[in-house]
Amino acid sequence: MVTRAFYTTLMVGLLAVGCASKKPTNTQDDAAATGADNSRNAGLTLDLNGDSDSKTAGGLQTVFFAVDSSNFDSEGKAALQSNAAFLKTNGSVDIQVEGHADERGGRQYNLALGERRAKAVRDYLVAQGVESKRLSVISYGNERPKAEGHDESAWSQNRRANFVITAK
Repeated sequence: MVTRAFYTTLMVGLLAVGCASKKPTNTQDDAAATGADNSRNAGLTLDLNGDSDSKTAGGLQTVFFAVDSSNFDSEGKAALQSNAAFLKTNGSVDIQVEGHADERGGRQYNLALGERRAKAVRDYLVAQGVESKRLSVISYGNERPKAEGHDESAWSQNRRANFVITAK
């Protein structure tokens, strides 16, 4: 006579064996899937949580600012027009615009300046036809510098708005 404990032990053992088996990975399929995702991006990397500073946010470009300013120069406008075109082509991509400042100025001042920069970028993209619900903003002030240093070379790289992919 077979007991209930025997069946229970047998089922637990079979489940353990089934769970222990590992599905082989198919790197060719993974590469194809990645290529399919990136085909719309002309082969550029588009990672979830990828960012424009590290060039892992598709074709999105970081925008730089002058000292104590949230206005765009001609290079900034060109980058934003390119970013708007990218976002309109890739309608499933949502982004967070991160506003940054250089180390000069107090903490609260730099946070407010970073926020003005991020909001200016968001507003420009919306004016170019990108849906506002796909864009969020945050300011890091001078807390996340791109370049270390205490001179104009470093400061100019830290006065920026960069883009982080939050959904793709």
